[in-house]
Amino acid sequence: MSAPKGWQLRLWLGLRPLLQPVMRRVLERRLARGKEDPARVGEKRGEATLPRPPGRLVWLHAVGLGEVLALRPLIAQMRAEAPDLHFLITSTARSSARVIGANLPPGCVHQFLPLDGPDFVARFLDHWRPALSVWSEQDLWPGVIHDTALRGIPLAWVNARMNAESHRKRARARGLYRDTLARFALISAQDEATARHLRDLGARAVQVDGSLKPAAEPLGADPAELARARAALAGRKVWVAASTHAADEAVVIQAQAALAQDDPARLMILAPRLPDRADQIAAALTAAGLRFARRSRGEFPGPDAQVWLADSFGELGLWYRLGETAFIGGSFGSLGGHNPWEAVCLGLPVLHGPDTRNFAADYAGLHEAGLARLITPGEAANALRAPATDIRTRARALVEAARARLRPLARDLLALTT
Repeated sequence: MSAPKGWQLRLWLGLRPLLQPVMRRVLERRLARGKEDPARVGEKRGEATLPRPPGRLVWLHAVGLGEVLALRPLIAQMRAEAPDLHFLITSTARSSARVIGANLPPGCVHQFLPLDGPDFVARFLDHWRPALSVWSEQDLWPGVIHDTALRGIPLAWVNARMNAESHRKRARARGLYRDTLARFALISAQDEATARHLRDLGARAVQVDGSLKPAAEPLGADPAELARARAALAGRKVWVAASTHAADEAVVIQAQAALAQDDPARLMILAPRLPDRADQIAAALTAAGLRFARRSRGEFPGPDAQVWLADSFGELGLWYRLGETAFIGGSFGSLGGHNPWEAVCLGLPVLHGPDTRNFAADYAGLHEAGLARLITPGEAANALRAPATDIRTRARALVEAARARLRPLARDLLALTT
C-alpha cells in the first residue's frame, strides 16, 4: 500500500542507513553483557535461524511475552478458517523467547524482530516472504512497516490500544504516525477511545473489536511436572499469587501468614514477575515466619512448608493448574496491574488490588461476571477463605464467548492475505 511520505518519515528513512552501523555496535555490546542470546542474536540482523515453512505465511509481531500470548486465540481462529496457513511470530524481548517457544500454537515458529536497519529488514523479508503482516498492541516500527508495505505485503494492526497519555506523546510526531498508519489496510482497536485517538493521528481503516486477551488460550504446563506437583500437594488447599511485585508481596505474605494459622497445610504458590528478586522475597518470607521451598533449587514443598516460591520463569500454566484462586500482581503500588485472563481461562477466580488501569475494561467484565474481586490489604485473607462456587463454568462461558467474537476479525485478516 503506497502513501505520501511527510518530512518526519522521510527523515527517519534517511537516517536508517546511517544508524545501521550503530545498531550493530549496540547489539554487540548487549551480547557481551549477556543481554542477547548468542545462538539467536543474528535474528536481530535479519538472519533467520529457521527455514521458511511452505505455502502461505502470516507474520505477526508483538513486543513481549504477554502480547505474543494474546495472539494465540486469533491464530487458532485463522487456522480454523484456513488450515493451510503457517505463522511466524516475532517479538523483541529476549526473556520471552523460551516461554513463547513452549506455548506456540500448531503451525507457528518464533523469531526475534530485526532491528530497524534497511539491510536487516530486507534480509528478513527476503527469507520469510509473508502474505500478511499483523502488528499488535503498541509496538510499531516505522521503517519496518514502510519496507513491508513497499513490497506490496498487506498490513494490519490488531489489539491496538492507545490511552490519552500515549496519544499526547505520539501527537508530537503526528506526521510520522500519519504516514505510518496510512499503510495499514485494517486496524482493530480494543476500545472506542483508542479508535478516536488513532483517527486523530491519521488512521483511516479503524474498527473496534475489543481486546484479544479475554479469548485467552491456556498456558502450557509440562505433564510430568504437573503430575509430580499434584502428587506432592495432594489434599492441600492451594492458592497462587502471580506476577507479583514488592507492594503485592507485602499483602500476600501477610495474608498467607494469617491463613497458615487457621490451616497449617494451606499453601501459597508465590510467582514473582521477576524471578531474580527471589532472594529479597525469601528474606521477607523468613521475616514473616513462613517456611518455604524454592522452585529454582528443584525443591517441592514438604508438609511443613507454607509457601512454594516459584522463582522460575514461564511456569504460570503449571501454577494455575494447581491453584483454586489467583491473586494477580501489579495491582498494589502504581504499576497498573497484569493480565487476569491467563488465570481465568483455567477456571480460577481472581483477586486484585486497586490499580488495574492497564486492564480496566477486562476487570470490569470480570467483576460483572463474578470472577474478580477487588481487595484491600486487610481483606486478602478473608477473601481467600471464602469458597468459590460455579467458577469454572462461568469462566469457560466467558472465554468461549470472547473466542467466538474473534471469528469476524480472523476472516477480515484472511481476506487481506496475498
